[in-house]
Amino acid sequence: MNATGNLYVIAAPSGAGKTTLVKALVERNPALKFSISYTTRQQRSNEEHGRDYFFVDEHMFLDLQEQGELLESAVVFDNHYGTSRSQVEKNLGAGANVILEIDWQGARQVRDSMPACVGIFILPPSRPELERRLRGRQTDCAAVISRRLADALGDMSHWDEFDYVIINADLSVAVDRLEAILAGEGERNHAGQAMLIEQINNILV
Repeated sequence: MNATGNLYVIAAPSGAGKTTLVKALVERNPALKFSISYTTRQQRSNEEHGRDYFFVDEHMFLDLQEQGELLESAVVFDNHYGTSRSQVEKNLGAGANVILEIDWQGARQVRDSMPACVGIFILPPSRPELERRLRGRQTDCAAVISRRLADALGDMSHWDEFDYVIINADLSVAVDRLEAILAGEGERNHAGQAMLIEQINNILV
């Protein structure tokens, strides 16, 4: 019988580079299972159903929620997002390590259901860089960008609810540090590290 896998919950404010980081991590570690979320958000031109998200309408999403199929769910920018409980439990039961890419609200719910999970929060290196990344996406209008930026600044205050924090200034370095955490060698990025806390406080000022 396989040992149960580990569940890693990765969250970040919009624009911190979480999606790019997780994709790079999974490419380097193909044995990792990436949990694909359900969302009612409109599909973007560069996204694929079943690869990036399961795109569903609100009625179907609420049905899944009512059936207890969602391990966590949240409303972000007026859209529903949720994680498939059965998908996560199946992969963990098979001994696979599972990555959840969700927001801090969802991470709270997962911790309540699965307290053994490991929480990892991704931060941008600075507020100006966060704004630059959001504007550089060219997928949202100016009003949406402004809202995303305001919400992101609020989201960043929840970093201390996580076990580890990675400042994503350089993608390759950030992936290396994520891999170290998965290998049980992520002490330098533990949320209680004094030097890391000082860096975080400088970003949040």
